[in-house]
Amino acid sequence: MDVDHPETDQRWNAAARQETETQRLDRNWRDLLQELRVVQTGVQLLTGFLLTLPFQQRFDKLAPAIRIVFLLTVGCSVLSTVLLIAPVGLHRIVFRQRQTRLLVSVGHRMAYGGMLLLGLALTGVVVVVVDAVEGPTAAVLCGAGALAVFAAFWVVLPLALRQRSADQSIATRSRTDIS
Repeated sequence: MDVDHPETDQRWNAAARQETETQRLDRNWRDLLQELRVVQTGVQLLTGFLLTLPFQQRFDKLAPAIRIVFLLTVGCSVLSTVLLIAPVGLHRIVFRQRQTRLLVSVGHRMAYGGMLLLGLALTGVVVVVVDAVEGPTAAVLCGAGALAVFAAFWVVLPLALRQRSADQSIATRSRTDIS
């Protein structure tokens, strides 16, 4: 479904689920909130953990490059936290303004951006921790591996499945049109 052009999704929902547009938007909003509940606790814990690290005894022994990675990681984690919590604040401000379509659309984008930043933050954590335990070479290799895993499971696979679903939908419509 294209979040800003949900016409195909609306037709399918009306036929398969007997949902009105309002019911579909309400369900989409509930689904989004449930997804946000899953990641919010984790990103908040990660951010809190990162914010305590500079106060640890060994922190001052980090190499300058790893300090930069650490600061970028904190930035990604804080921005991820902001984006993953922002839909709730947005909802509070537009509450009872009949803006569910806007909430779903903007909330979807905020959640996706927050997840991407969370993947970068987790990659940065891997780099910092592995550098402290095994050194810079292992840190770069493990960071690259972590980034590849996040990219594969959080971007490439979902987009491939989305494209496959779109291709199947087109093929189904083509067969229906021919008959």
